[in-house]
Amino acid sequence: VCSSDLAMIRSEDITSLTDFAKNTKAHINRLKRTGRPELLTVNGKAEVVVQNASAYQRLIESLGKFQRNRREKSE
Repeated sequence: VCSSDLAMIRSEDITSLTDFAKNTKAHINRLKRTGRPELLTVNGKAEVVVQNASAYQRLIESLGKFQRNRREKSE
């Protein structure tokens, strides 16, 4: 996975909060299946990012490893 892919939100991962509320089960299934976050909009503006728990845990673990490596390199 390219690091630029990780930082980019795809157009198919952007939806309105209203649609998320109406179709929560489908959105949760997609979050689990793809592992990608979803950007929710309110009145056309980005407001909230949702992500499944295991993908979030992997993100936190990766951040921790990055921070440890950075500290080790600076010592």
